[in-house]
Amino acid sequence: MPGPRRVDHVTCSVCRVTTRTSVQPGVRVRGRRWATNKIDGPMFLRLLKYALNRDHAEPRWFNTPAAPQDRYDVVIVGAGGHGLAAAYYLAQRHGIRRVAVFDKGYLGGGNTGRNTTIVRSNYLTPEGVKFYDRSVRLFEGLAEELDTNLFYSNRGHFTLAHTEATLRTARWRAEVNRHYGIESTLVGPEAVKDACPWIDLECGGKHPIMGALYHAPGSIVRHDAVAWGYARGASRLGVEIFQNTPVTGIEVKAGRVTGVQTAAGLIRTERVLSAVAGSTPTLLKMVGLDSPVDIVPLQACVTEPMKPWLDTIIVSGSLHVYVSQTARGELVMGAAVDPAELHSTRSSLEFVTGLADQILDLFPFLAKVRINRQWAGMADMTPDFAPVMGKTAVKGFYLDAGWGTWGFKATPVCGETMAHTLAHDENHPLISAFGMERFERMHMLGEKGAAAVGH
Repeated sequence: MPGPRRVDHVTCSVCRVTTRTSVQPGVRVRGRRWATNKIDGPMFLRLLKYALNRDHAEPRWFNTPAAPQDRYDVVIVGAGGHGLAAAYYLAQRHGIRRVAVFDKGYLGGGNTGRNTTIVRSNYLTPEGVKFYDRSVRLFEGLAEELDTNLFYSNRGHFTLAHTEATLRTARWRAEVNRHYGIESTLVGPEAVKDACPWIDLECGGKHPIMGALYHAPGSIVRHDAVAWGYARGASRLGVEIFQNTPVTGIEVKAGRVTGVQTAAGLIRTERVLSAVAGSTPTLLKMVGLDSPVDIVPLQACVTEPMKPWLDTIIVSGSLHVYVSQTARGELVMGAAVDPAELHSTRSSLEFVTGLADQILDLFPFLAKVRINRQWAGMADMTPDFAPVMGKTAVKGFYLDAGWGTWGFKATPVCGETMAHTLAHDENHPLISAFGMERFERMHMLGEKGAAAVGH
């Protein structure tokens, strides 16, 4: 089983200090060698040197004008990963730079800042596989393109199978993935144990692991770095970003968008992109469209830091849990969406106790590990667990929604495809199957088999 790839040099995007990582001989945990960080010189002295030198002052990541202009070529509602990525690609690839991004809160403060940072492409439908494969490929080169350290770390992704039924679904997904050139393989319990020696294959005798779908490209990436990287890239190309400036209305005349009403006044535009996740029904109501999504909370939590022991990403659809370990040693854990529709980001005791019970079936030794914090996002769920994207019945109004529990991993490809759609007023080929009209035709995509767990 291939091990995790390792980054040998990491540069801090703020202080530009480079850390060299090396494997020290004799440092082993259960037969595995672990990387230890060795920094050239005392960190605080190097930081102080640059802090007091005006020649090395770090420029602002993006600049916000005092007030919006009266007119823009494109207005994007939502300064999360999707909206900022679309703004960046509009300016960078299509030369459309009179773009304004409005958000009712702060940059990346919605679902972009509330997810668990997993990137993968092992979906079930041909449409989903090709779409997310493009996203993974964009992610792999994104740090260099944005000149930002995104802390992208390839780990490998195991989706555990505890029953014959889930094993059949895993085999089905593996075949679909391989058909489209995606690295996914059905493996036995021994491969899971080899990659993660600390796991209990019997799960306390309740849910023995019968196999898993192993997805080699599975990775984690720092979510706020992605949002800020796109924001800086867009801002450098002329895009204007306005935080704490809610859109309160969208002006439509004769079936066509003519402007948006914001807290800063009326802005004239003929193209509006809605990329607001859990606030999608509110935006659709402004233009007179029925919403195809339900909003349900999705919760997650993080533990205190631990020494590195989990190289890979572990997911169990049967137990409704998933877990990975960050570079700082924290365990990031989550589960399925809450059972009832609710427009709220409040977390609950029921979630964290239920999650802990299932995690301890997989890893009993975590019994005394403390949970530091928990949070929730508002997942916009479609009936077929696939997104709804592209043009709508209202001329000039474009939609990027229906992401449920898997929106962050689609950030680059959503920006790329929605920028193309806005620039050419035609749906990008990768999103042609994701149009809202499919619900009227009852032509569902059926992505639930690969997206039923919140990761």
